[in-house]
Amino acid sequence: MRAKVVAAIAAIGIAGLALARADAPNQDPLAGAFIPPEIVMSHQQELNISDQQRDAIVADVQSAQQHFTAVQWQLSAATEKLASIVKAPHVDEANALAQLDDVLHLERDIKRTQLRLMIQVKNELTPDQQAKALELMRAQGHGQP
Repeated sequence: MRAKVVAAIAAIGIAGLALARADAPNQDPLAGAFIPPEIVMSHQQELNISDQQRDAIVADVQSAQQHFTAVQWQLSAATEKLASIVKAPHVDEANALAQLDDVLHLERDIKRTQLRLMIQVKNELTPDQQAKALELMRAQGHGQP
């Protein structure tokens, strides 16, 4: 029993450290690598975005949003199913872990789609536009690269 308590406290401590690190400023190793589409959209003239760039970014954002919507519905259902499994008086460990794998797979899909969109937006911008966008982000306090 004591070993379980110690293990639980250790797990909570590790999770707390992970959350603290995630919330710590300037800890994002990707900060400054990408420009959110919202920044490009709200500074089109300053960035001198061409019609071709705008059309490509709009298409990328629309595709990502469509995918997000579909996956969010699946994720909600999978999370709901996981919750019902673990709320049982006796939890079927194998079933719960299999359902967790489904949830994590969907979360991974969302993260992958987010990263893909950020890459697509960055690749549409010239190096000068990227530098200007990062400068605008810093001035507005977005992700301090």
